[in-house]
Amino acid sequence: MTPDARGPVRFLWSLLRDRPGLLVLAPLTGSAWLLPTAVLPLVIGRALDAGIANRDGSALLWWVLVVLGLGLVQALGAAALGWTAHTLWLHGTGTAERAVLHHVAGLGGTLTRRVRTGEVVAVGSSDIYQVGKAFEVLARLTGAIVAFLVAAAALITISPLMGAVALIGVPLATLGIGPLLRPLRQREEAQRENLTGLNTLAADIVSGLRILRGIGGEARFHARFVAASREVRAAGVAAGRITAWLAGAEILLPGLVTVLVTWLGARMALSGAISVGELVAFYGVSSFLVIPVRTATEAASTFAAAVVAANRACGLLRLRPEPADPPEPRALPLGPLALVDERTGARAGAGELTAIDAGGDGEALAERLARHTSDGRVHAGDVPLDEVAIAALRERIVLAHNQDLLFAGPVHAGLDLGSAVLVETALHAADADDVLDALPADGVLTEQARSLSGGQRQRLLLARALCSDADVLVLDEPTSAVDAHTEARIVRRVRDLRKGRTTIVLTQSPLWHATADRALRVTGGAQ
Repeated sequence: MTPDARGPVRFLWSLLRDRPGLLVLAPLTGSAWLLPTAVLPLVIGRALDAGIANRDGSALLWWVLVVLGLGLVQALGAAALGWTAHTLWLHGTGTAERAVLHHVAGLGGTLTRRVRTGEVVAVGSSDIYQVGKAFEVLARLTGAIVAFLVAAAALITISPLMGAVALIGVPLATLGIGPLLRPLRQREEAQRENLTGLNTLAADIVSGLRILRGIGGEARFHARFVAASREVRAAGVAAGRITAWLAGAEILLPGLVTVLVTWLGARMALSGAISVGELVAFYGVSSFLVIPVRTATEAASTFAAAVVAANRACGLLRLRPEPADPPEPRALPLGPLALVDERTGARAGAGELTAIDAGGDGEALAERLARHTSDGRVHAGDVPLDEVAIAALRERIVLAHNQDLLFAGPVHAGLDLGSAVLVETALHAADADDVLDALPADGVLTEQARSLSGGQRQRLLLARALCSDADVLVLDEPTSAVDAHTEARIVRRVRDLRKGRTTIVLTQSPLWHATADRALRVTGGAQ
């Protein structure tokens, strides 16, 4: 199921619509939980009038049994409500998380260009749970609405005046809380934005911790992180103030309605218009009405936070991989591919090792050649790459940057891409056999392989790229962090391993240019 990303409310509704059974269970279990509490004051009032006032023991016993029955129904309803609410929470959180993360994983390089690091972290670690909370309160909200309608109808039956006071006064009290929801939403959005910035800063600090230690910059970045944390805390306190006002208003406003109903009921009881039992029933039901109001207030506050969270998730879901697939894709030529870049005129022969010195434009040229960007046009034979489906393109042409990431876990599993090139063969070609000796006995990499040096990580990245066995392999400065002797071995071994397949190396290294079948220098946008 793909959630509707056209708006936060549609997004939430699409998640709910995916489980219609839960939508049916929510009002049923919510009503079974709360209706007995709404009806109980009425039953007690009848017991007072029919059993105690009339001194009828059998009637009193009957109403006592009814009270016990209500207690049993409420106990079963509470158990069913707990299961339904928790299942709704799991469904909302889990479905939204899977949808967002699956979409983000398919964005490729678009994600890092269009989205801050902290944004994805904040959505996955905070916003998704706000969606779950909104789903969790749904069963209690629907039960509160049903119970409120039943209680109001019962009050009108006994006394139209007092019933009208309760039926009109409680909704008005709820509407009186509404003006607090807008500033709450604004302050929650401000806190959410600060949290995203804090996550981004934390990610930057962690990734550059070794450099910070080397230049003595830990204290300065620590101060920046502390200042950002204080901003998040201040925004949270600001949102908390509104939440506190909400909590007070949800007690005060319905409480005023309860006081009014009790005052009217007492006057009517003294005048004989209603019985003592009906007075007790009125008081109990009017006091009960605070529960639906509180539940409605909680639901409104939770829904406001969920809308903010869903809007962030929709922002990610609306992103599309760049470049996009063409409307009518063409197939790439079979066999080894020759690439030609229109902008610079750079040409890589089919099945050849081509070294290109593009100066400071090497990364941009590498991304054009692999069509990771729509800036410029590249041809494979007579087929422009922008007329080829992205999935087919990625199977034939692979781009490897020297600053790509290595995943934590067993090194062999992280390098093995399931091609004909074995991991051991690729490690030898990248002169990375000794890197394995630097790993623990189980050969497990830490997060982003931070325990390794820059040259060691670069050689493992090259080995992983070689394991792709791609028809065209584009390497961006693959040996910039290794010494000349190691680079010479790598150049020779990569040339031998990739013989018969197209390999393009963007580099200024004379060793690659001396060994390549074709060496080019591209400057000023032309060859």
